[in-house]
Amino acid sequence: MLREILRFRNHFFVFACGLTASVVGANDEIPDAQQLAAGVSEQVVAWRRDIHQHPELGNREFRTSALVAEHLEALGLEVRTGIAHTGVVGILRGGKPGPRIALRADMDALPVTEQVDLPFASEVTTEFRGQTTGVMHACGHDAHTAILMGVAEALADHREHLAGEVMFIFQPAEEGPPEGEEGGASMMIAEGLFDDFLPDAVFGLHVGAGIPSNVIALRSGPMMAAADSFKIVVKGRQAHGSRPWSGVDPIVAAADIVSTAQTLVSRRADLTRAPVVVTFGAIHGGIRQNIIPDEVELIGTIRTFEPDMRQDVFDGLEQIAADIASAHDATVETEIPWMDGYPVTRNEPELTARMRPTLERVAEGRVVEMAPITGAEDFSEYGKLAPAMFFFVGATPPDEDMDAVASNHSPLFFLDEAALQLGTQAMLALVLDYSSN
Repeated sequence: MLREILRFRNHFFVFACGLTASVVGANDEIPDAQQLAAGVSEQVVAWRRDIHQHPELGNREFRTSALVAEHLEALGLEVRTGIAHTGVVGILRGGKPGPRIALRADMDALPVTEQVDLPFASEVTTEFRGQTTGVMHACGHDAHTAILMGVAEALADHREHLAGEVMFIFQPAEEGPPEGEEGGASMMIAEGLFDDFLPDAVFGLHVGAGIPSNVIALRSGPMMAAADSFKIVVKGRQAHGSRPWSGVDPIVAAADIVSTAQTLVSRRADLTRAPVVVTFGAIHGGIRQNIIPDEVELIGTIRTFEPDMRQDVFDGLEQIAADIASAHDATVETEIPWMDGYPVTRNEPELTARMRPTLERVAEGRVVEMAPITGAEDFSEYGKLAPAMFFFVGATPPDEDMDAVASNHSPLFFLDEAALQLGTQAMLALVLDYSSN
């Protein structure tokens, strides 16, 4: 609020002195967002297909970040590379006074083997947690990167008429850094992202399967869940599979932990307050059919919307793991949470109310109020420091059954490229409208 008061006072003072008019209408000499988006649409599609064909995992986005940096430098932006390993930041200074705006796109792909029949499908493979896997932009970050590259080009072409300054954030490792490393939004902030450029507003988007590609979805307040990972190692005593009584079986104990942990949601959480999810995503243990192993590793994710409910799940999962392991004469080591998690993604209500009419104009009659979702986003880290708004652009052709399509993170995730045009236009309109009012 103080920042808004000071900005109003400064604008009024300059107007009173006859040095400039109010920033209202400051971008009138720039074509509208639809025209700007149309002008870069072919290039955005080309970038998206190129990035899709050459996906890279978190903190390893070397080719993608080089492509982005080269583009921003060619546009004459102030460019910083190597932030949070492979992050790229470009700053565009407009020719007129106005606010500071930050726009964010994530660049990383997932350890998923693509099953979509595309001429530019990924054929990349890698090692991930000791296993050979394909690499795929199964969450649409290729689209986010291409869209923001297009927005940068469209605005740079009209910088002399642009009010204010725009920071373009190309972020690595939104899906989480490799085990044992740091990365993502929190690392970019820790390395000084906003030290010399604290934005008045931060905007981000995500393409979403199961939403028609001509639709924009958002909500004010809590929008996406907090995400925390956990690791549980159940330790037994190795024995021959024919003589289980001579050892301690960590597989049976682990199975009991997985089953009982579901009561944290079904019997302990007050789901009338907010959703809670506890998911076991991987179980590793054993090497042969007739050997009871020494230990089993369980890893998974916790999704919550309320801080006290989040802590209740942490405490409850640790208690269940310890008590059940003990009942099986086993021991347990827990890391709950395991790695740095993501806070709840919250859309700042005042900013959302102010900018929703902009999105309504871009997608007239096709802006929907979405329910909170248990997916998570480290875009939430930016919202700790500046007013932030995040929204979804549909990724699915409008004539498809929205309940039957493959979700984000699926090897069958498919992006209708019409989303690229809508996403580009929406981001451009947000910049132009915010900096003009």
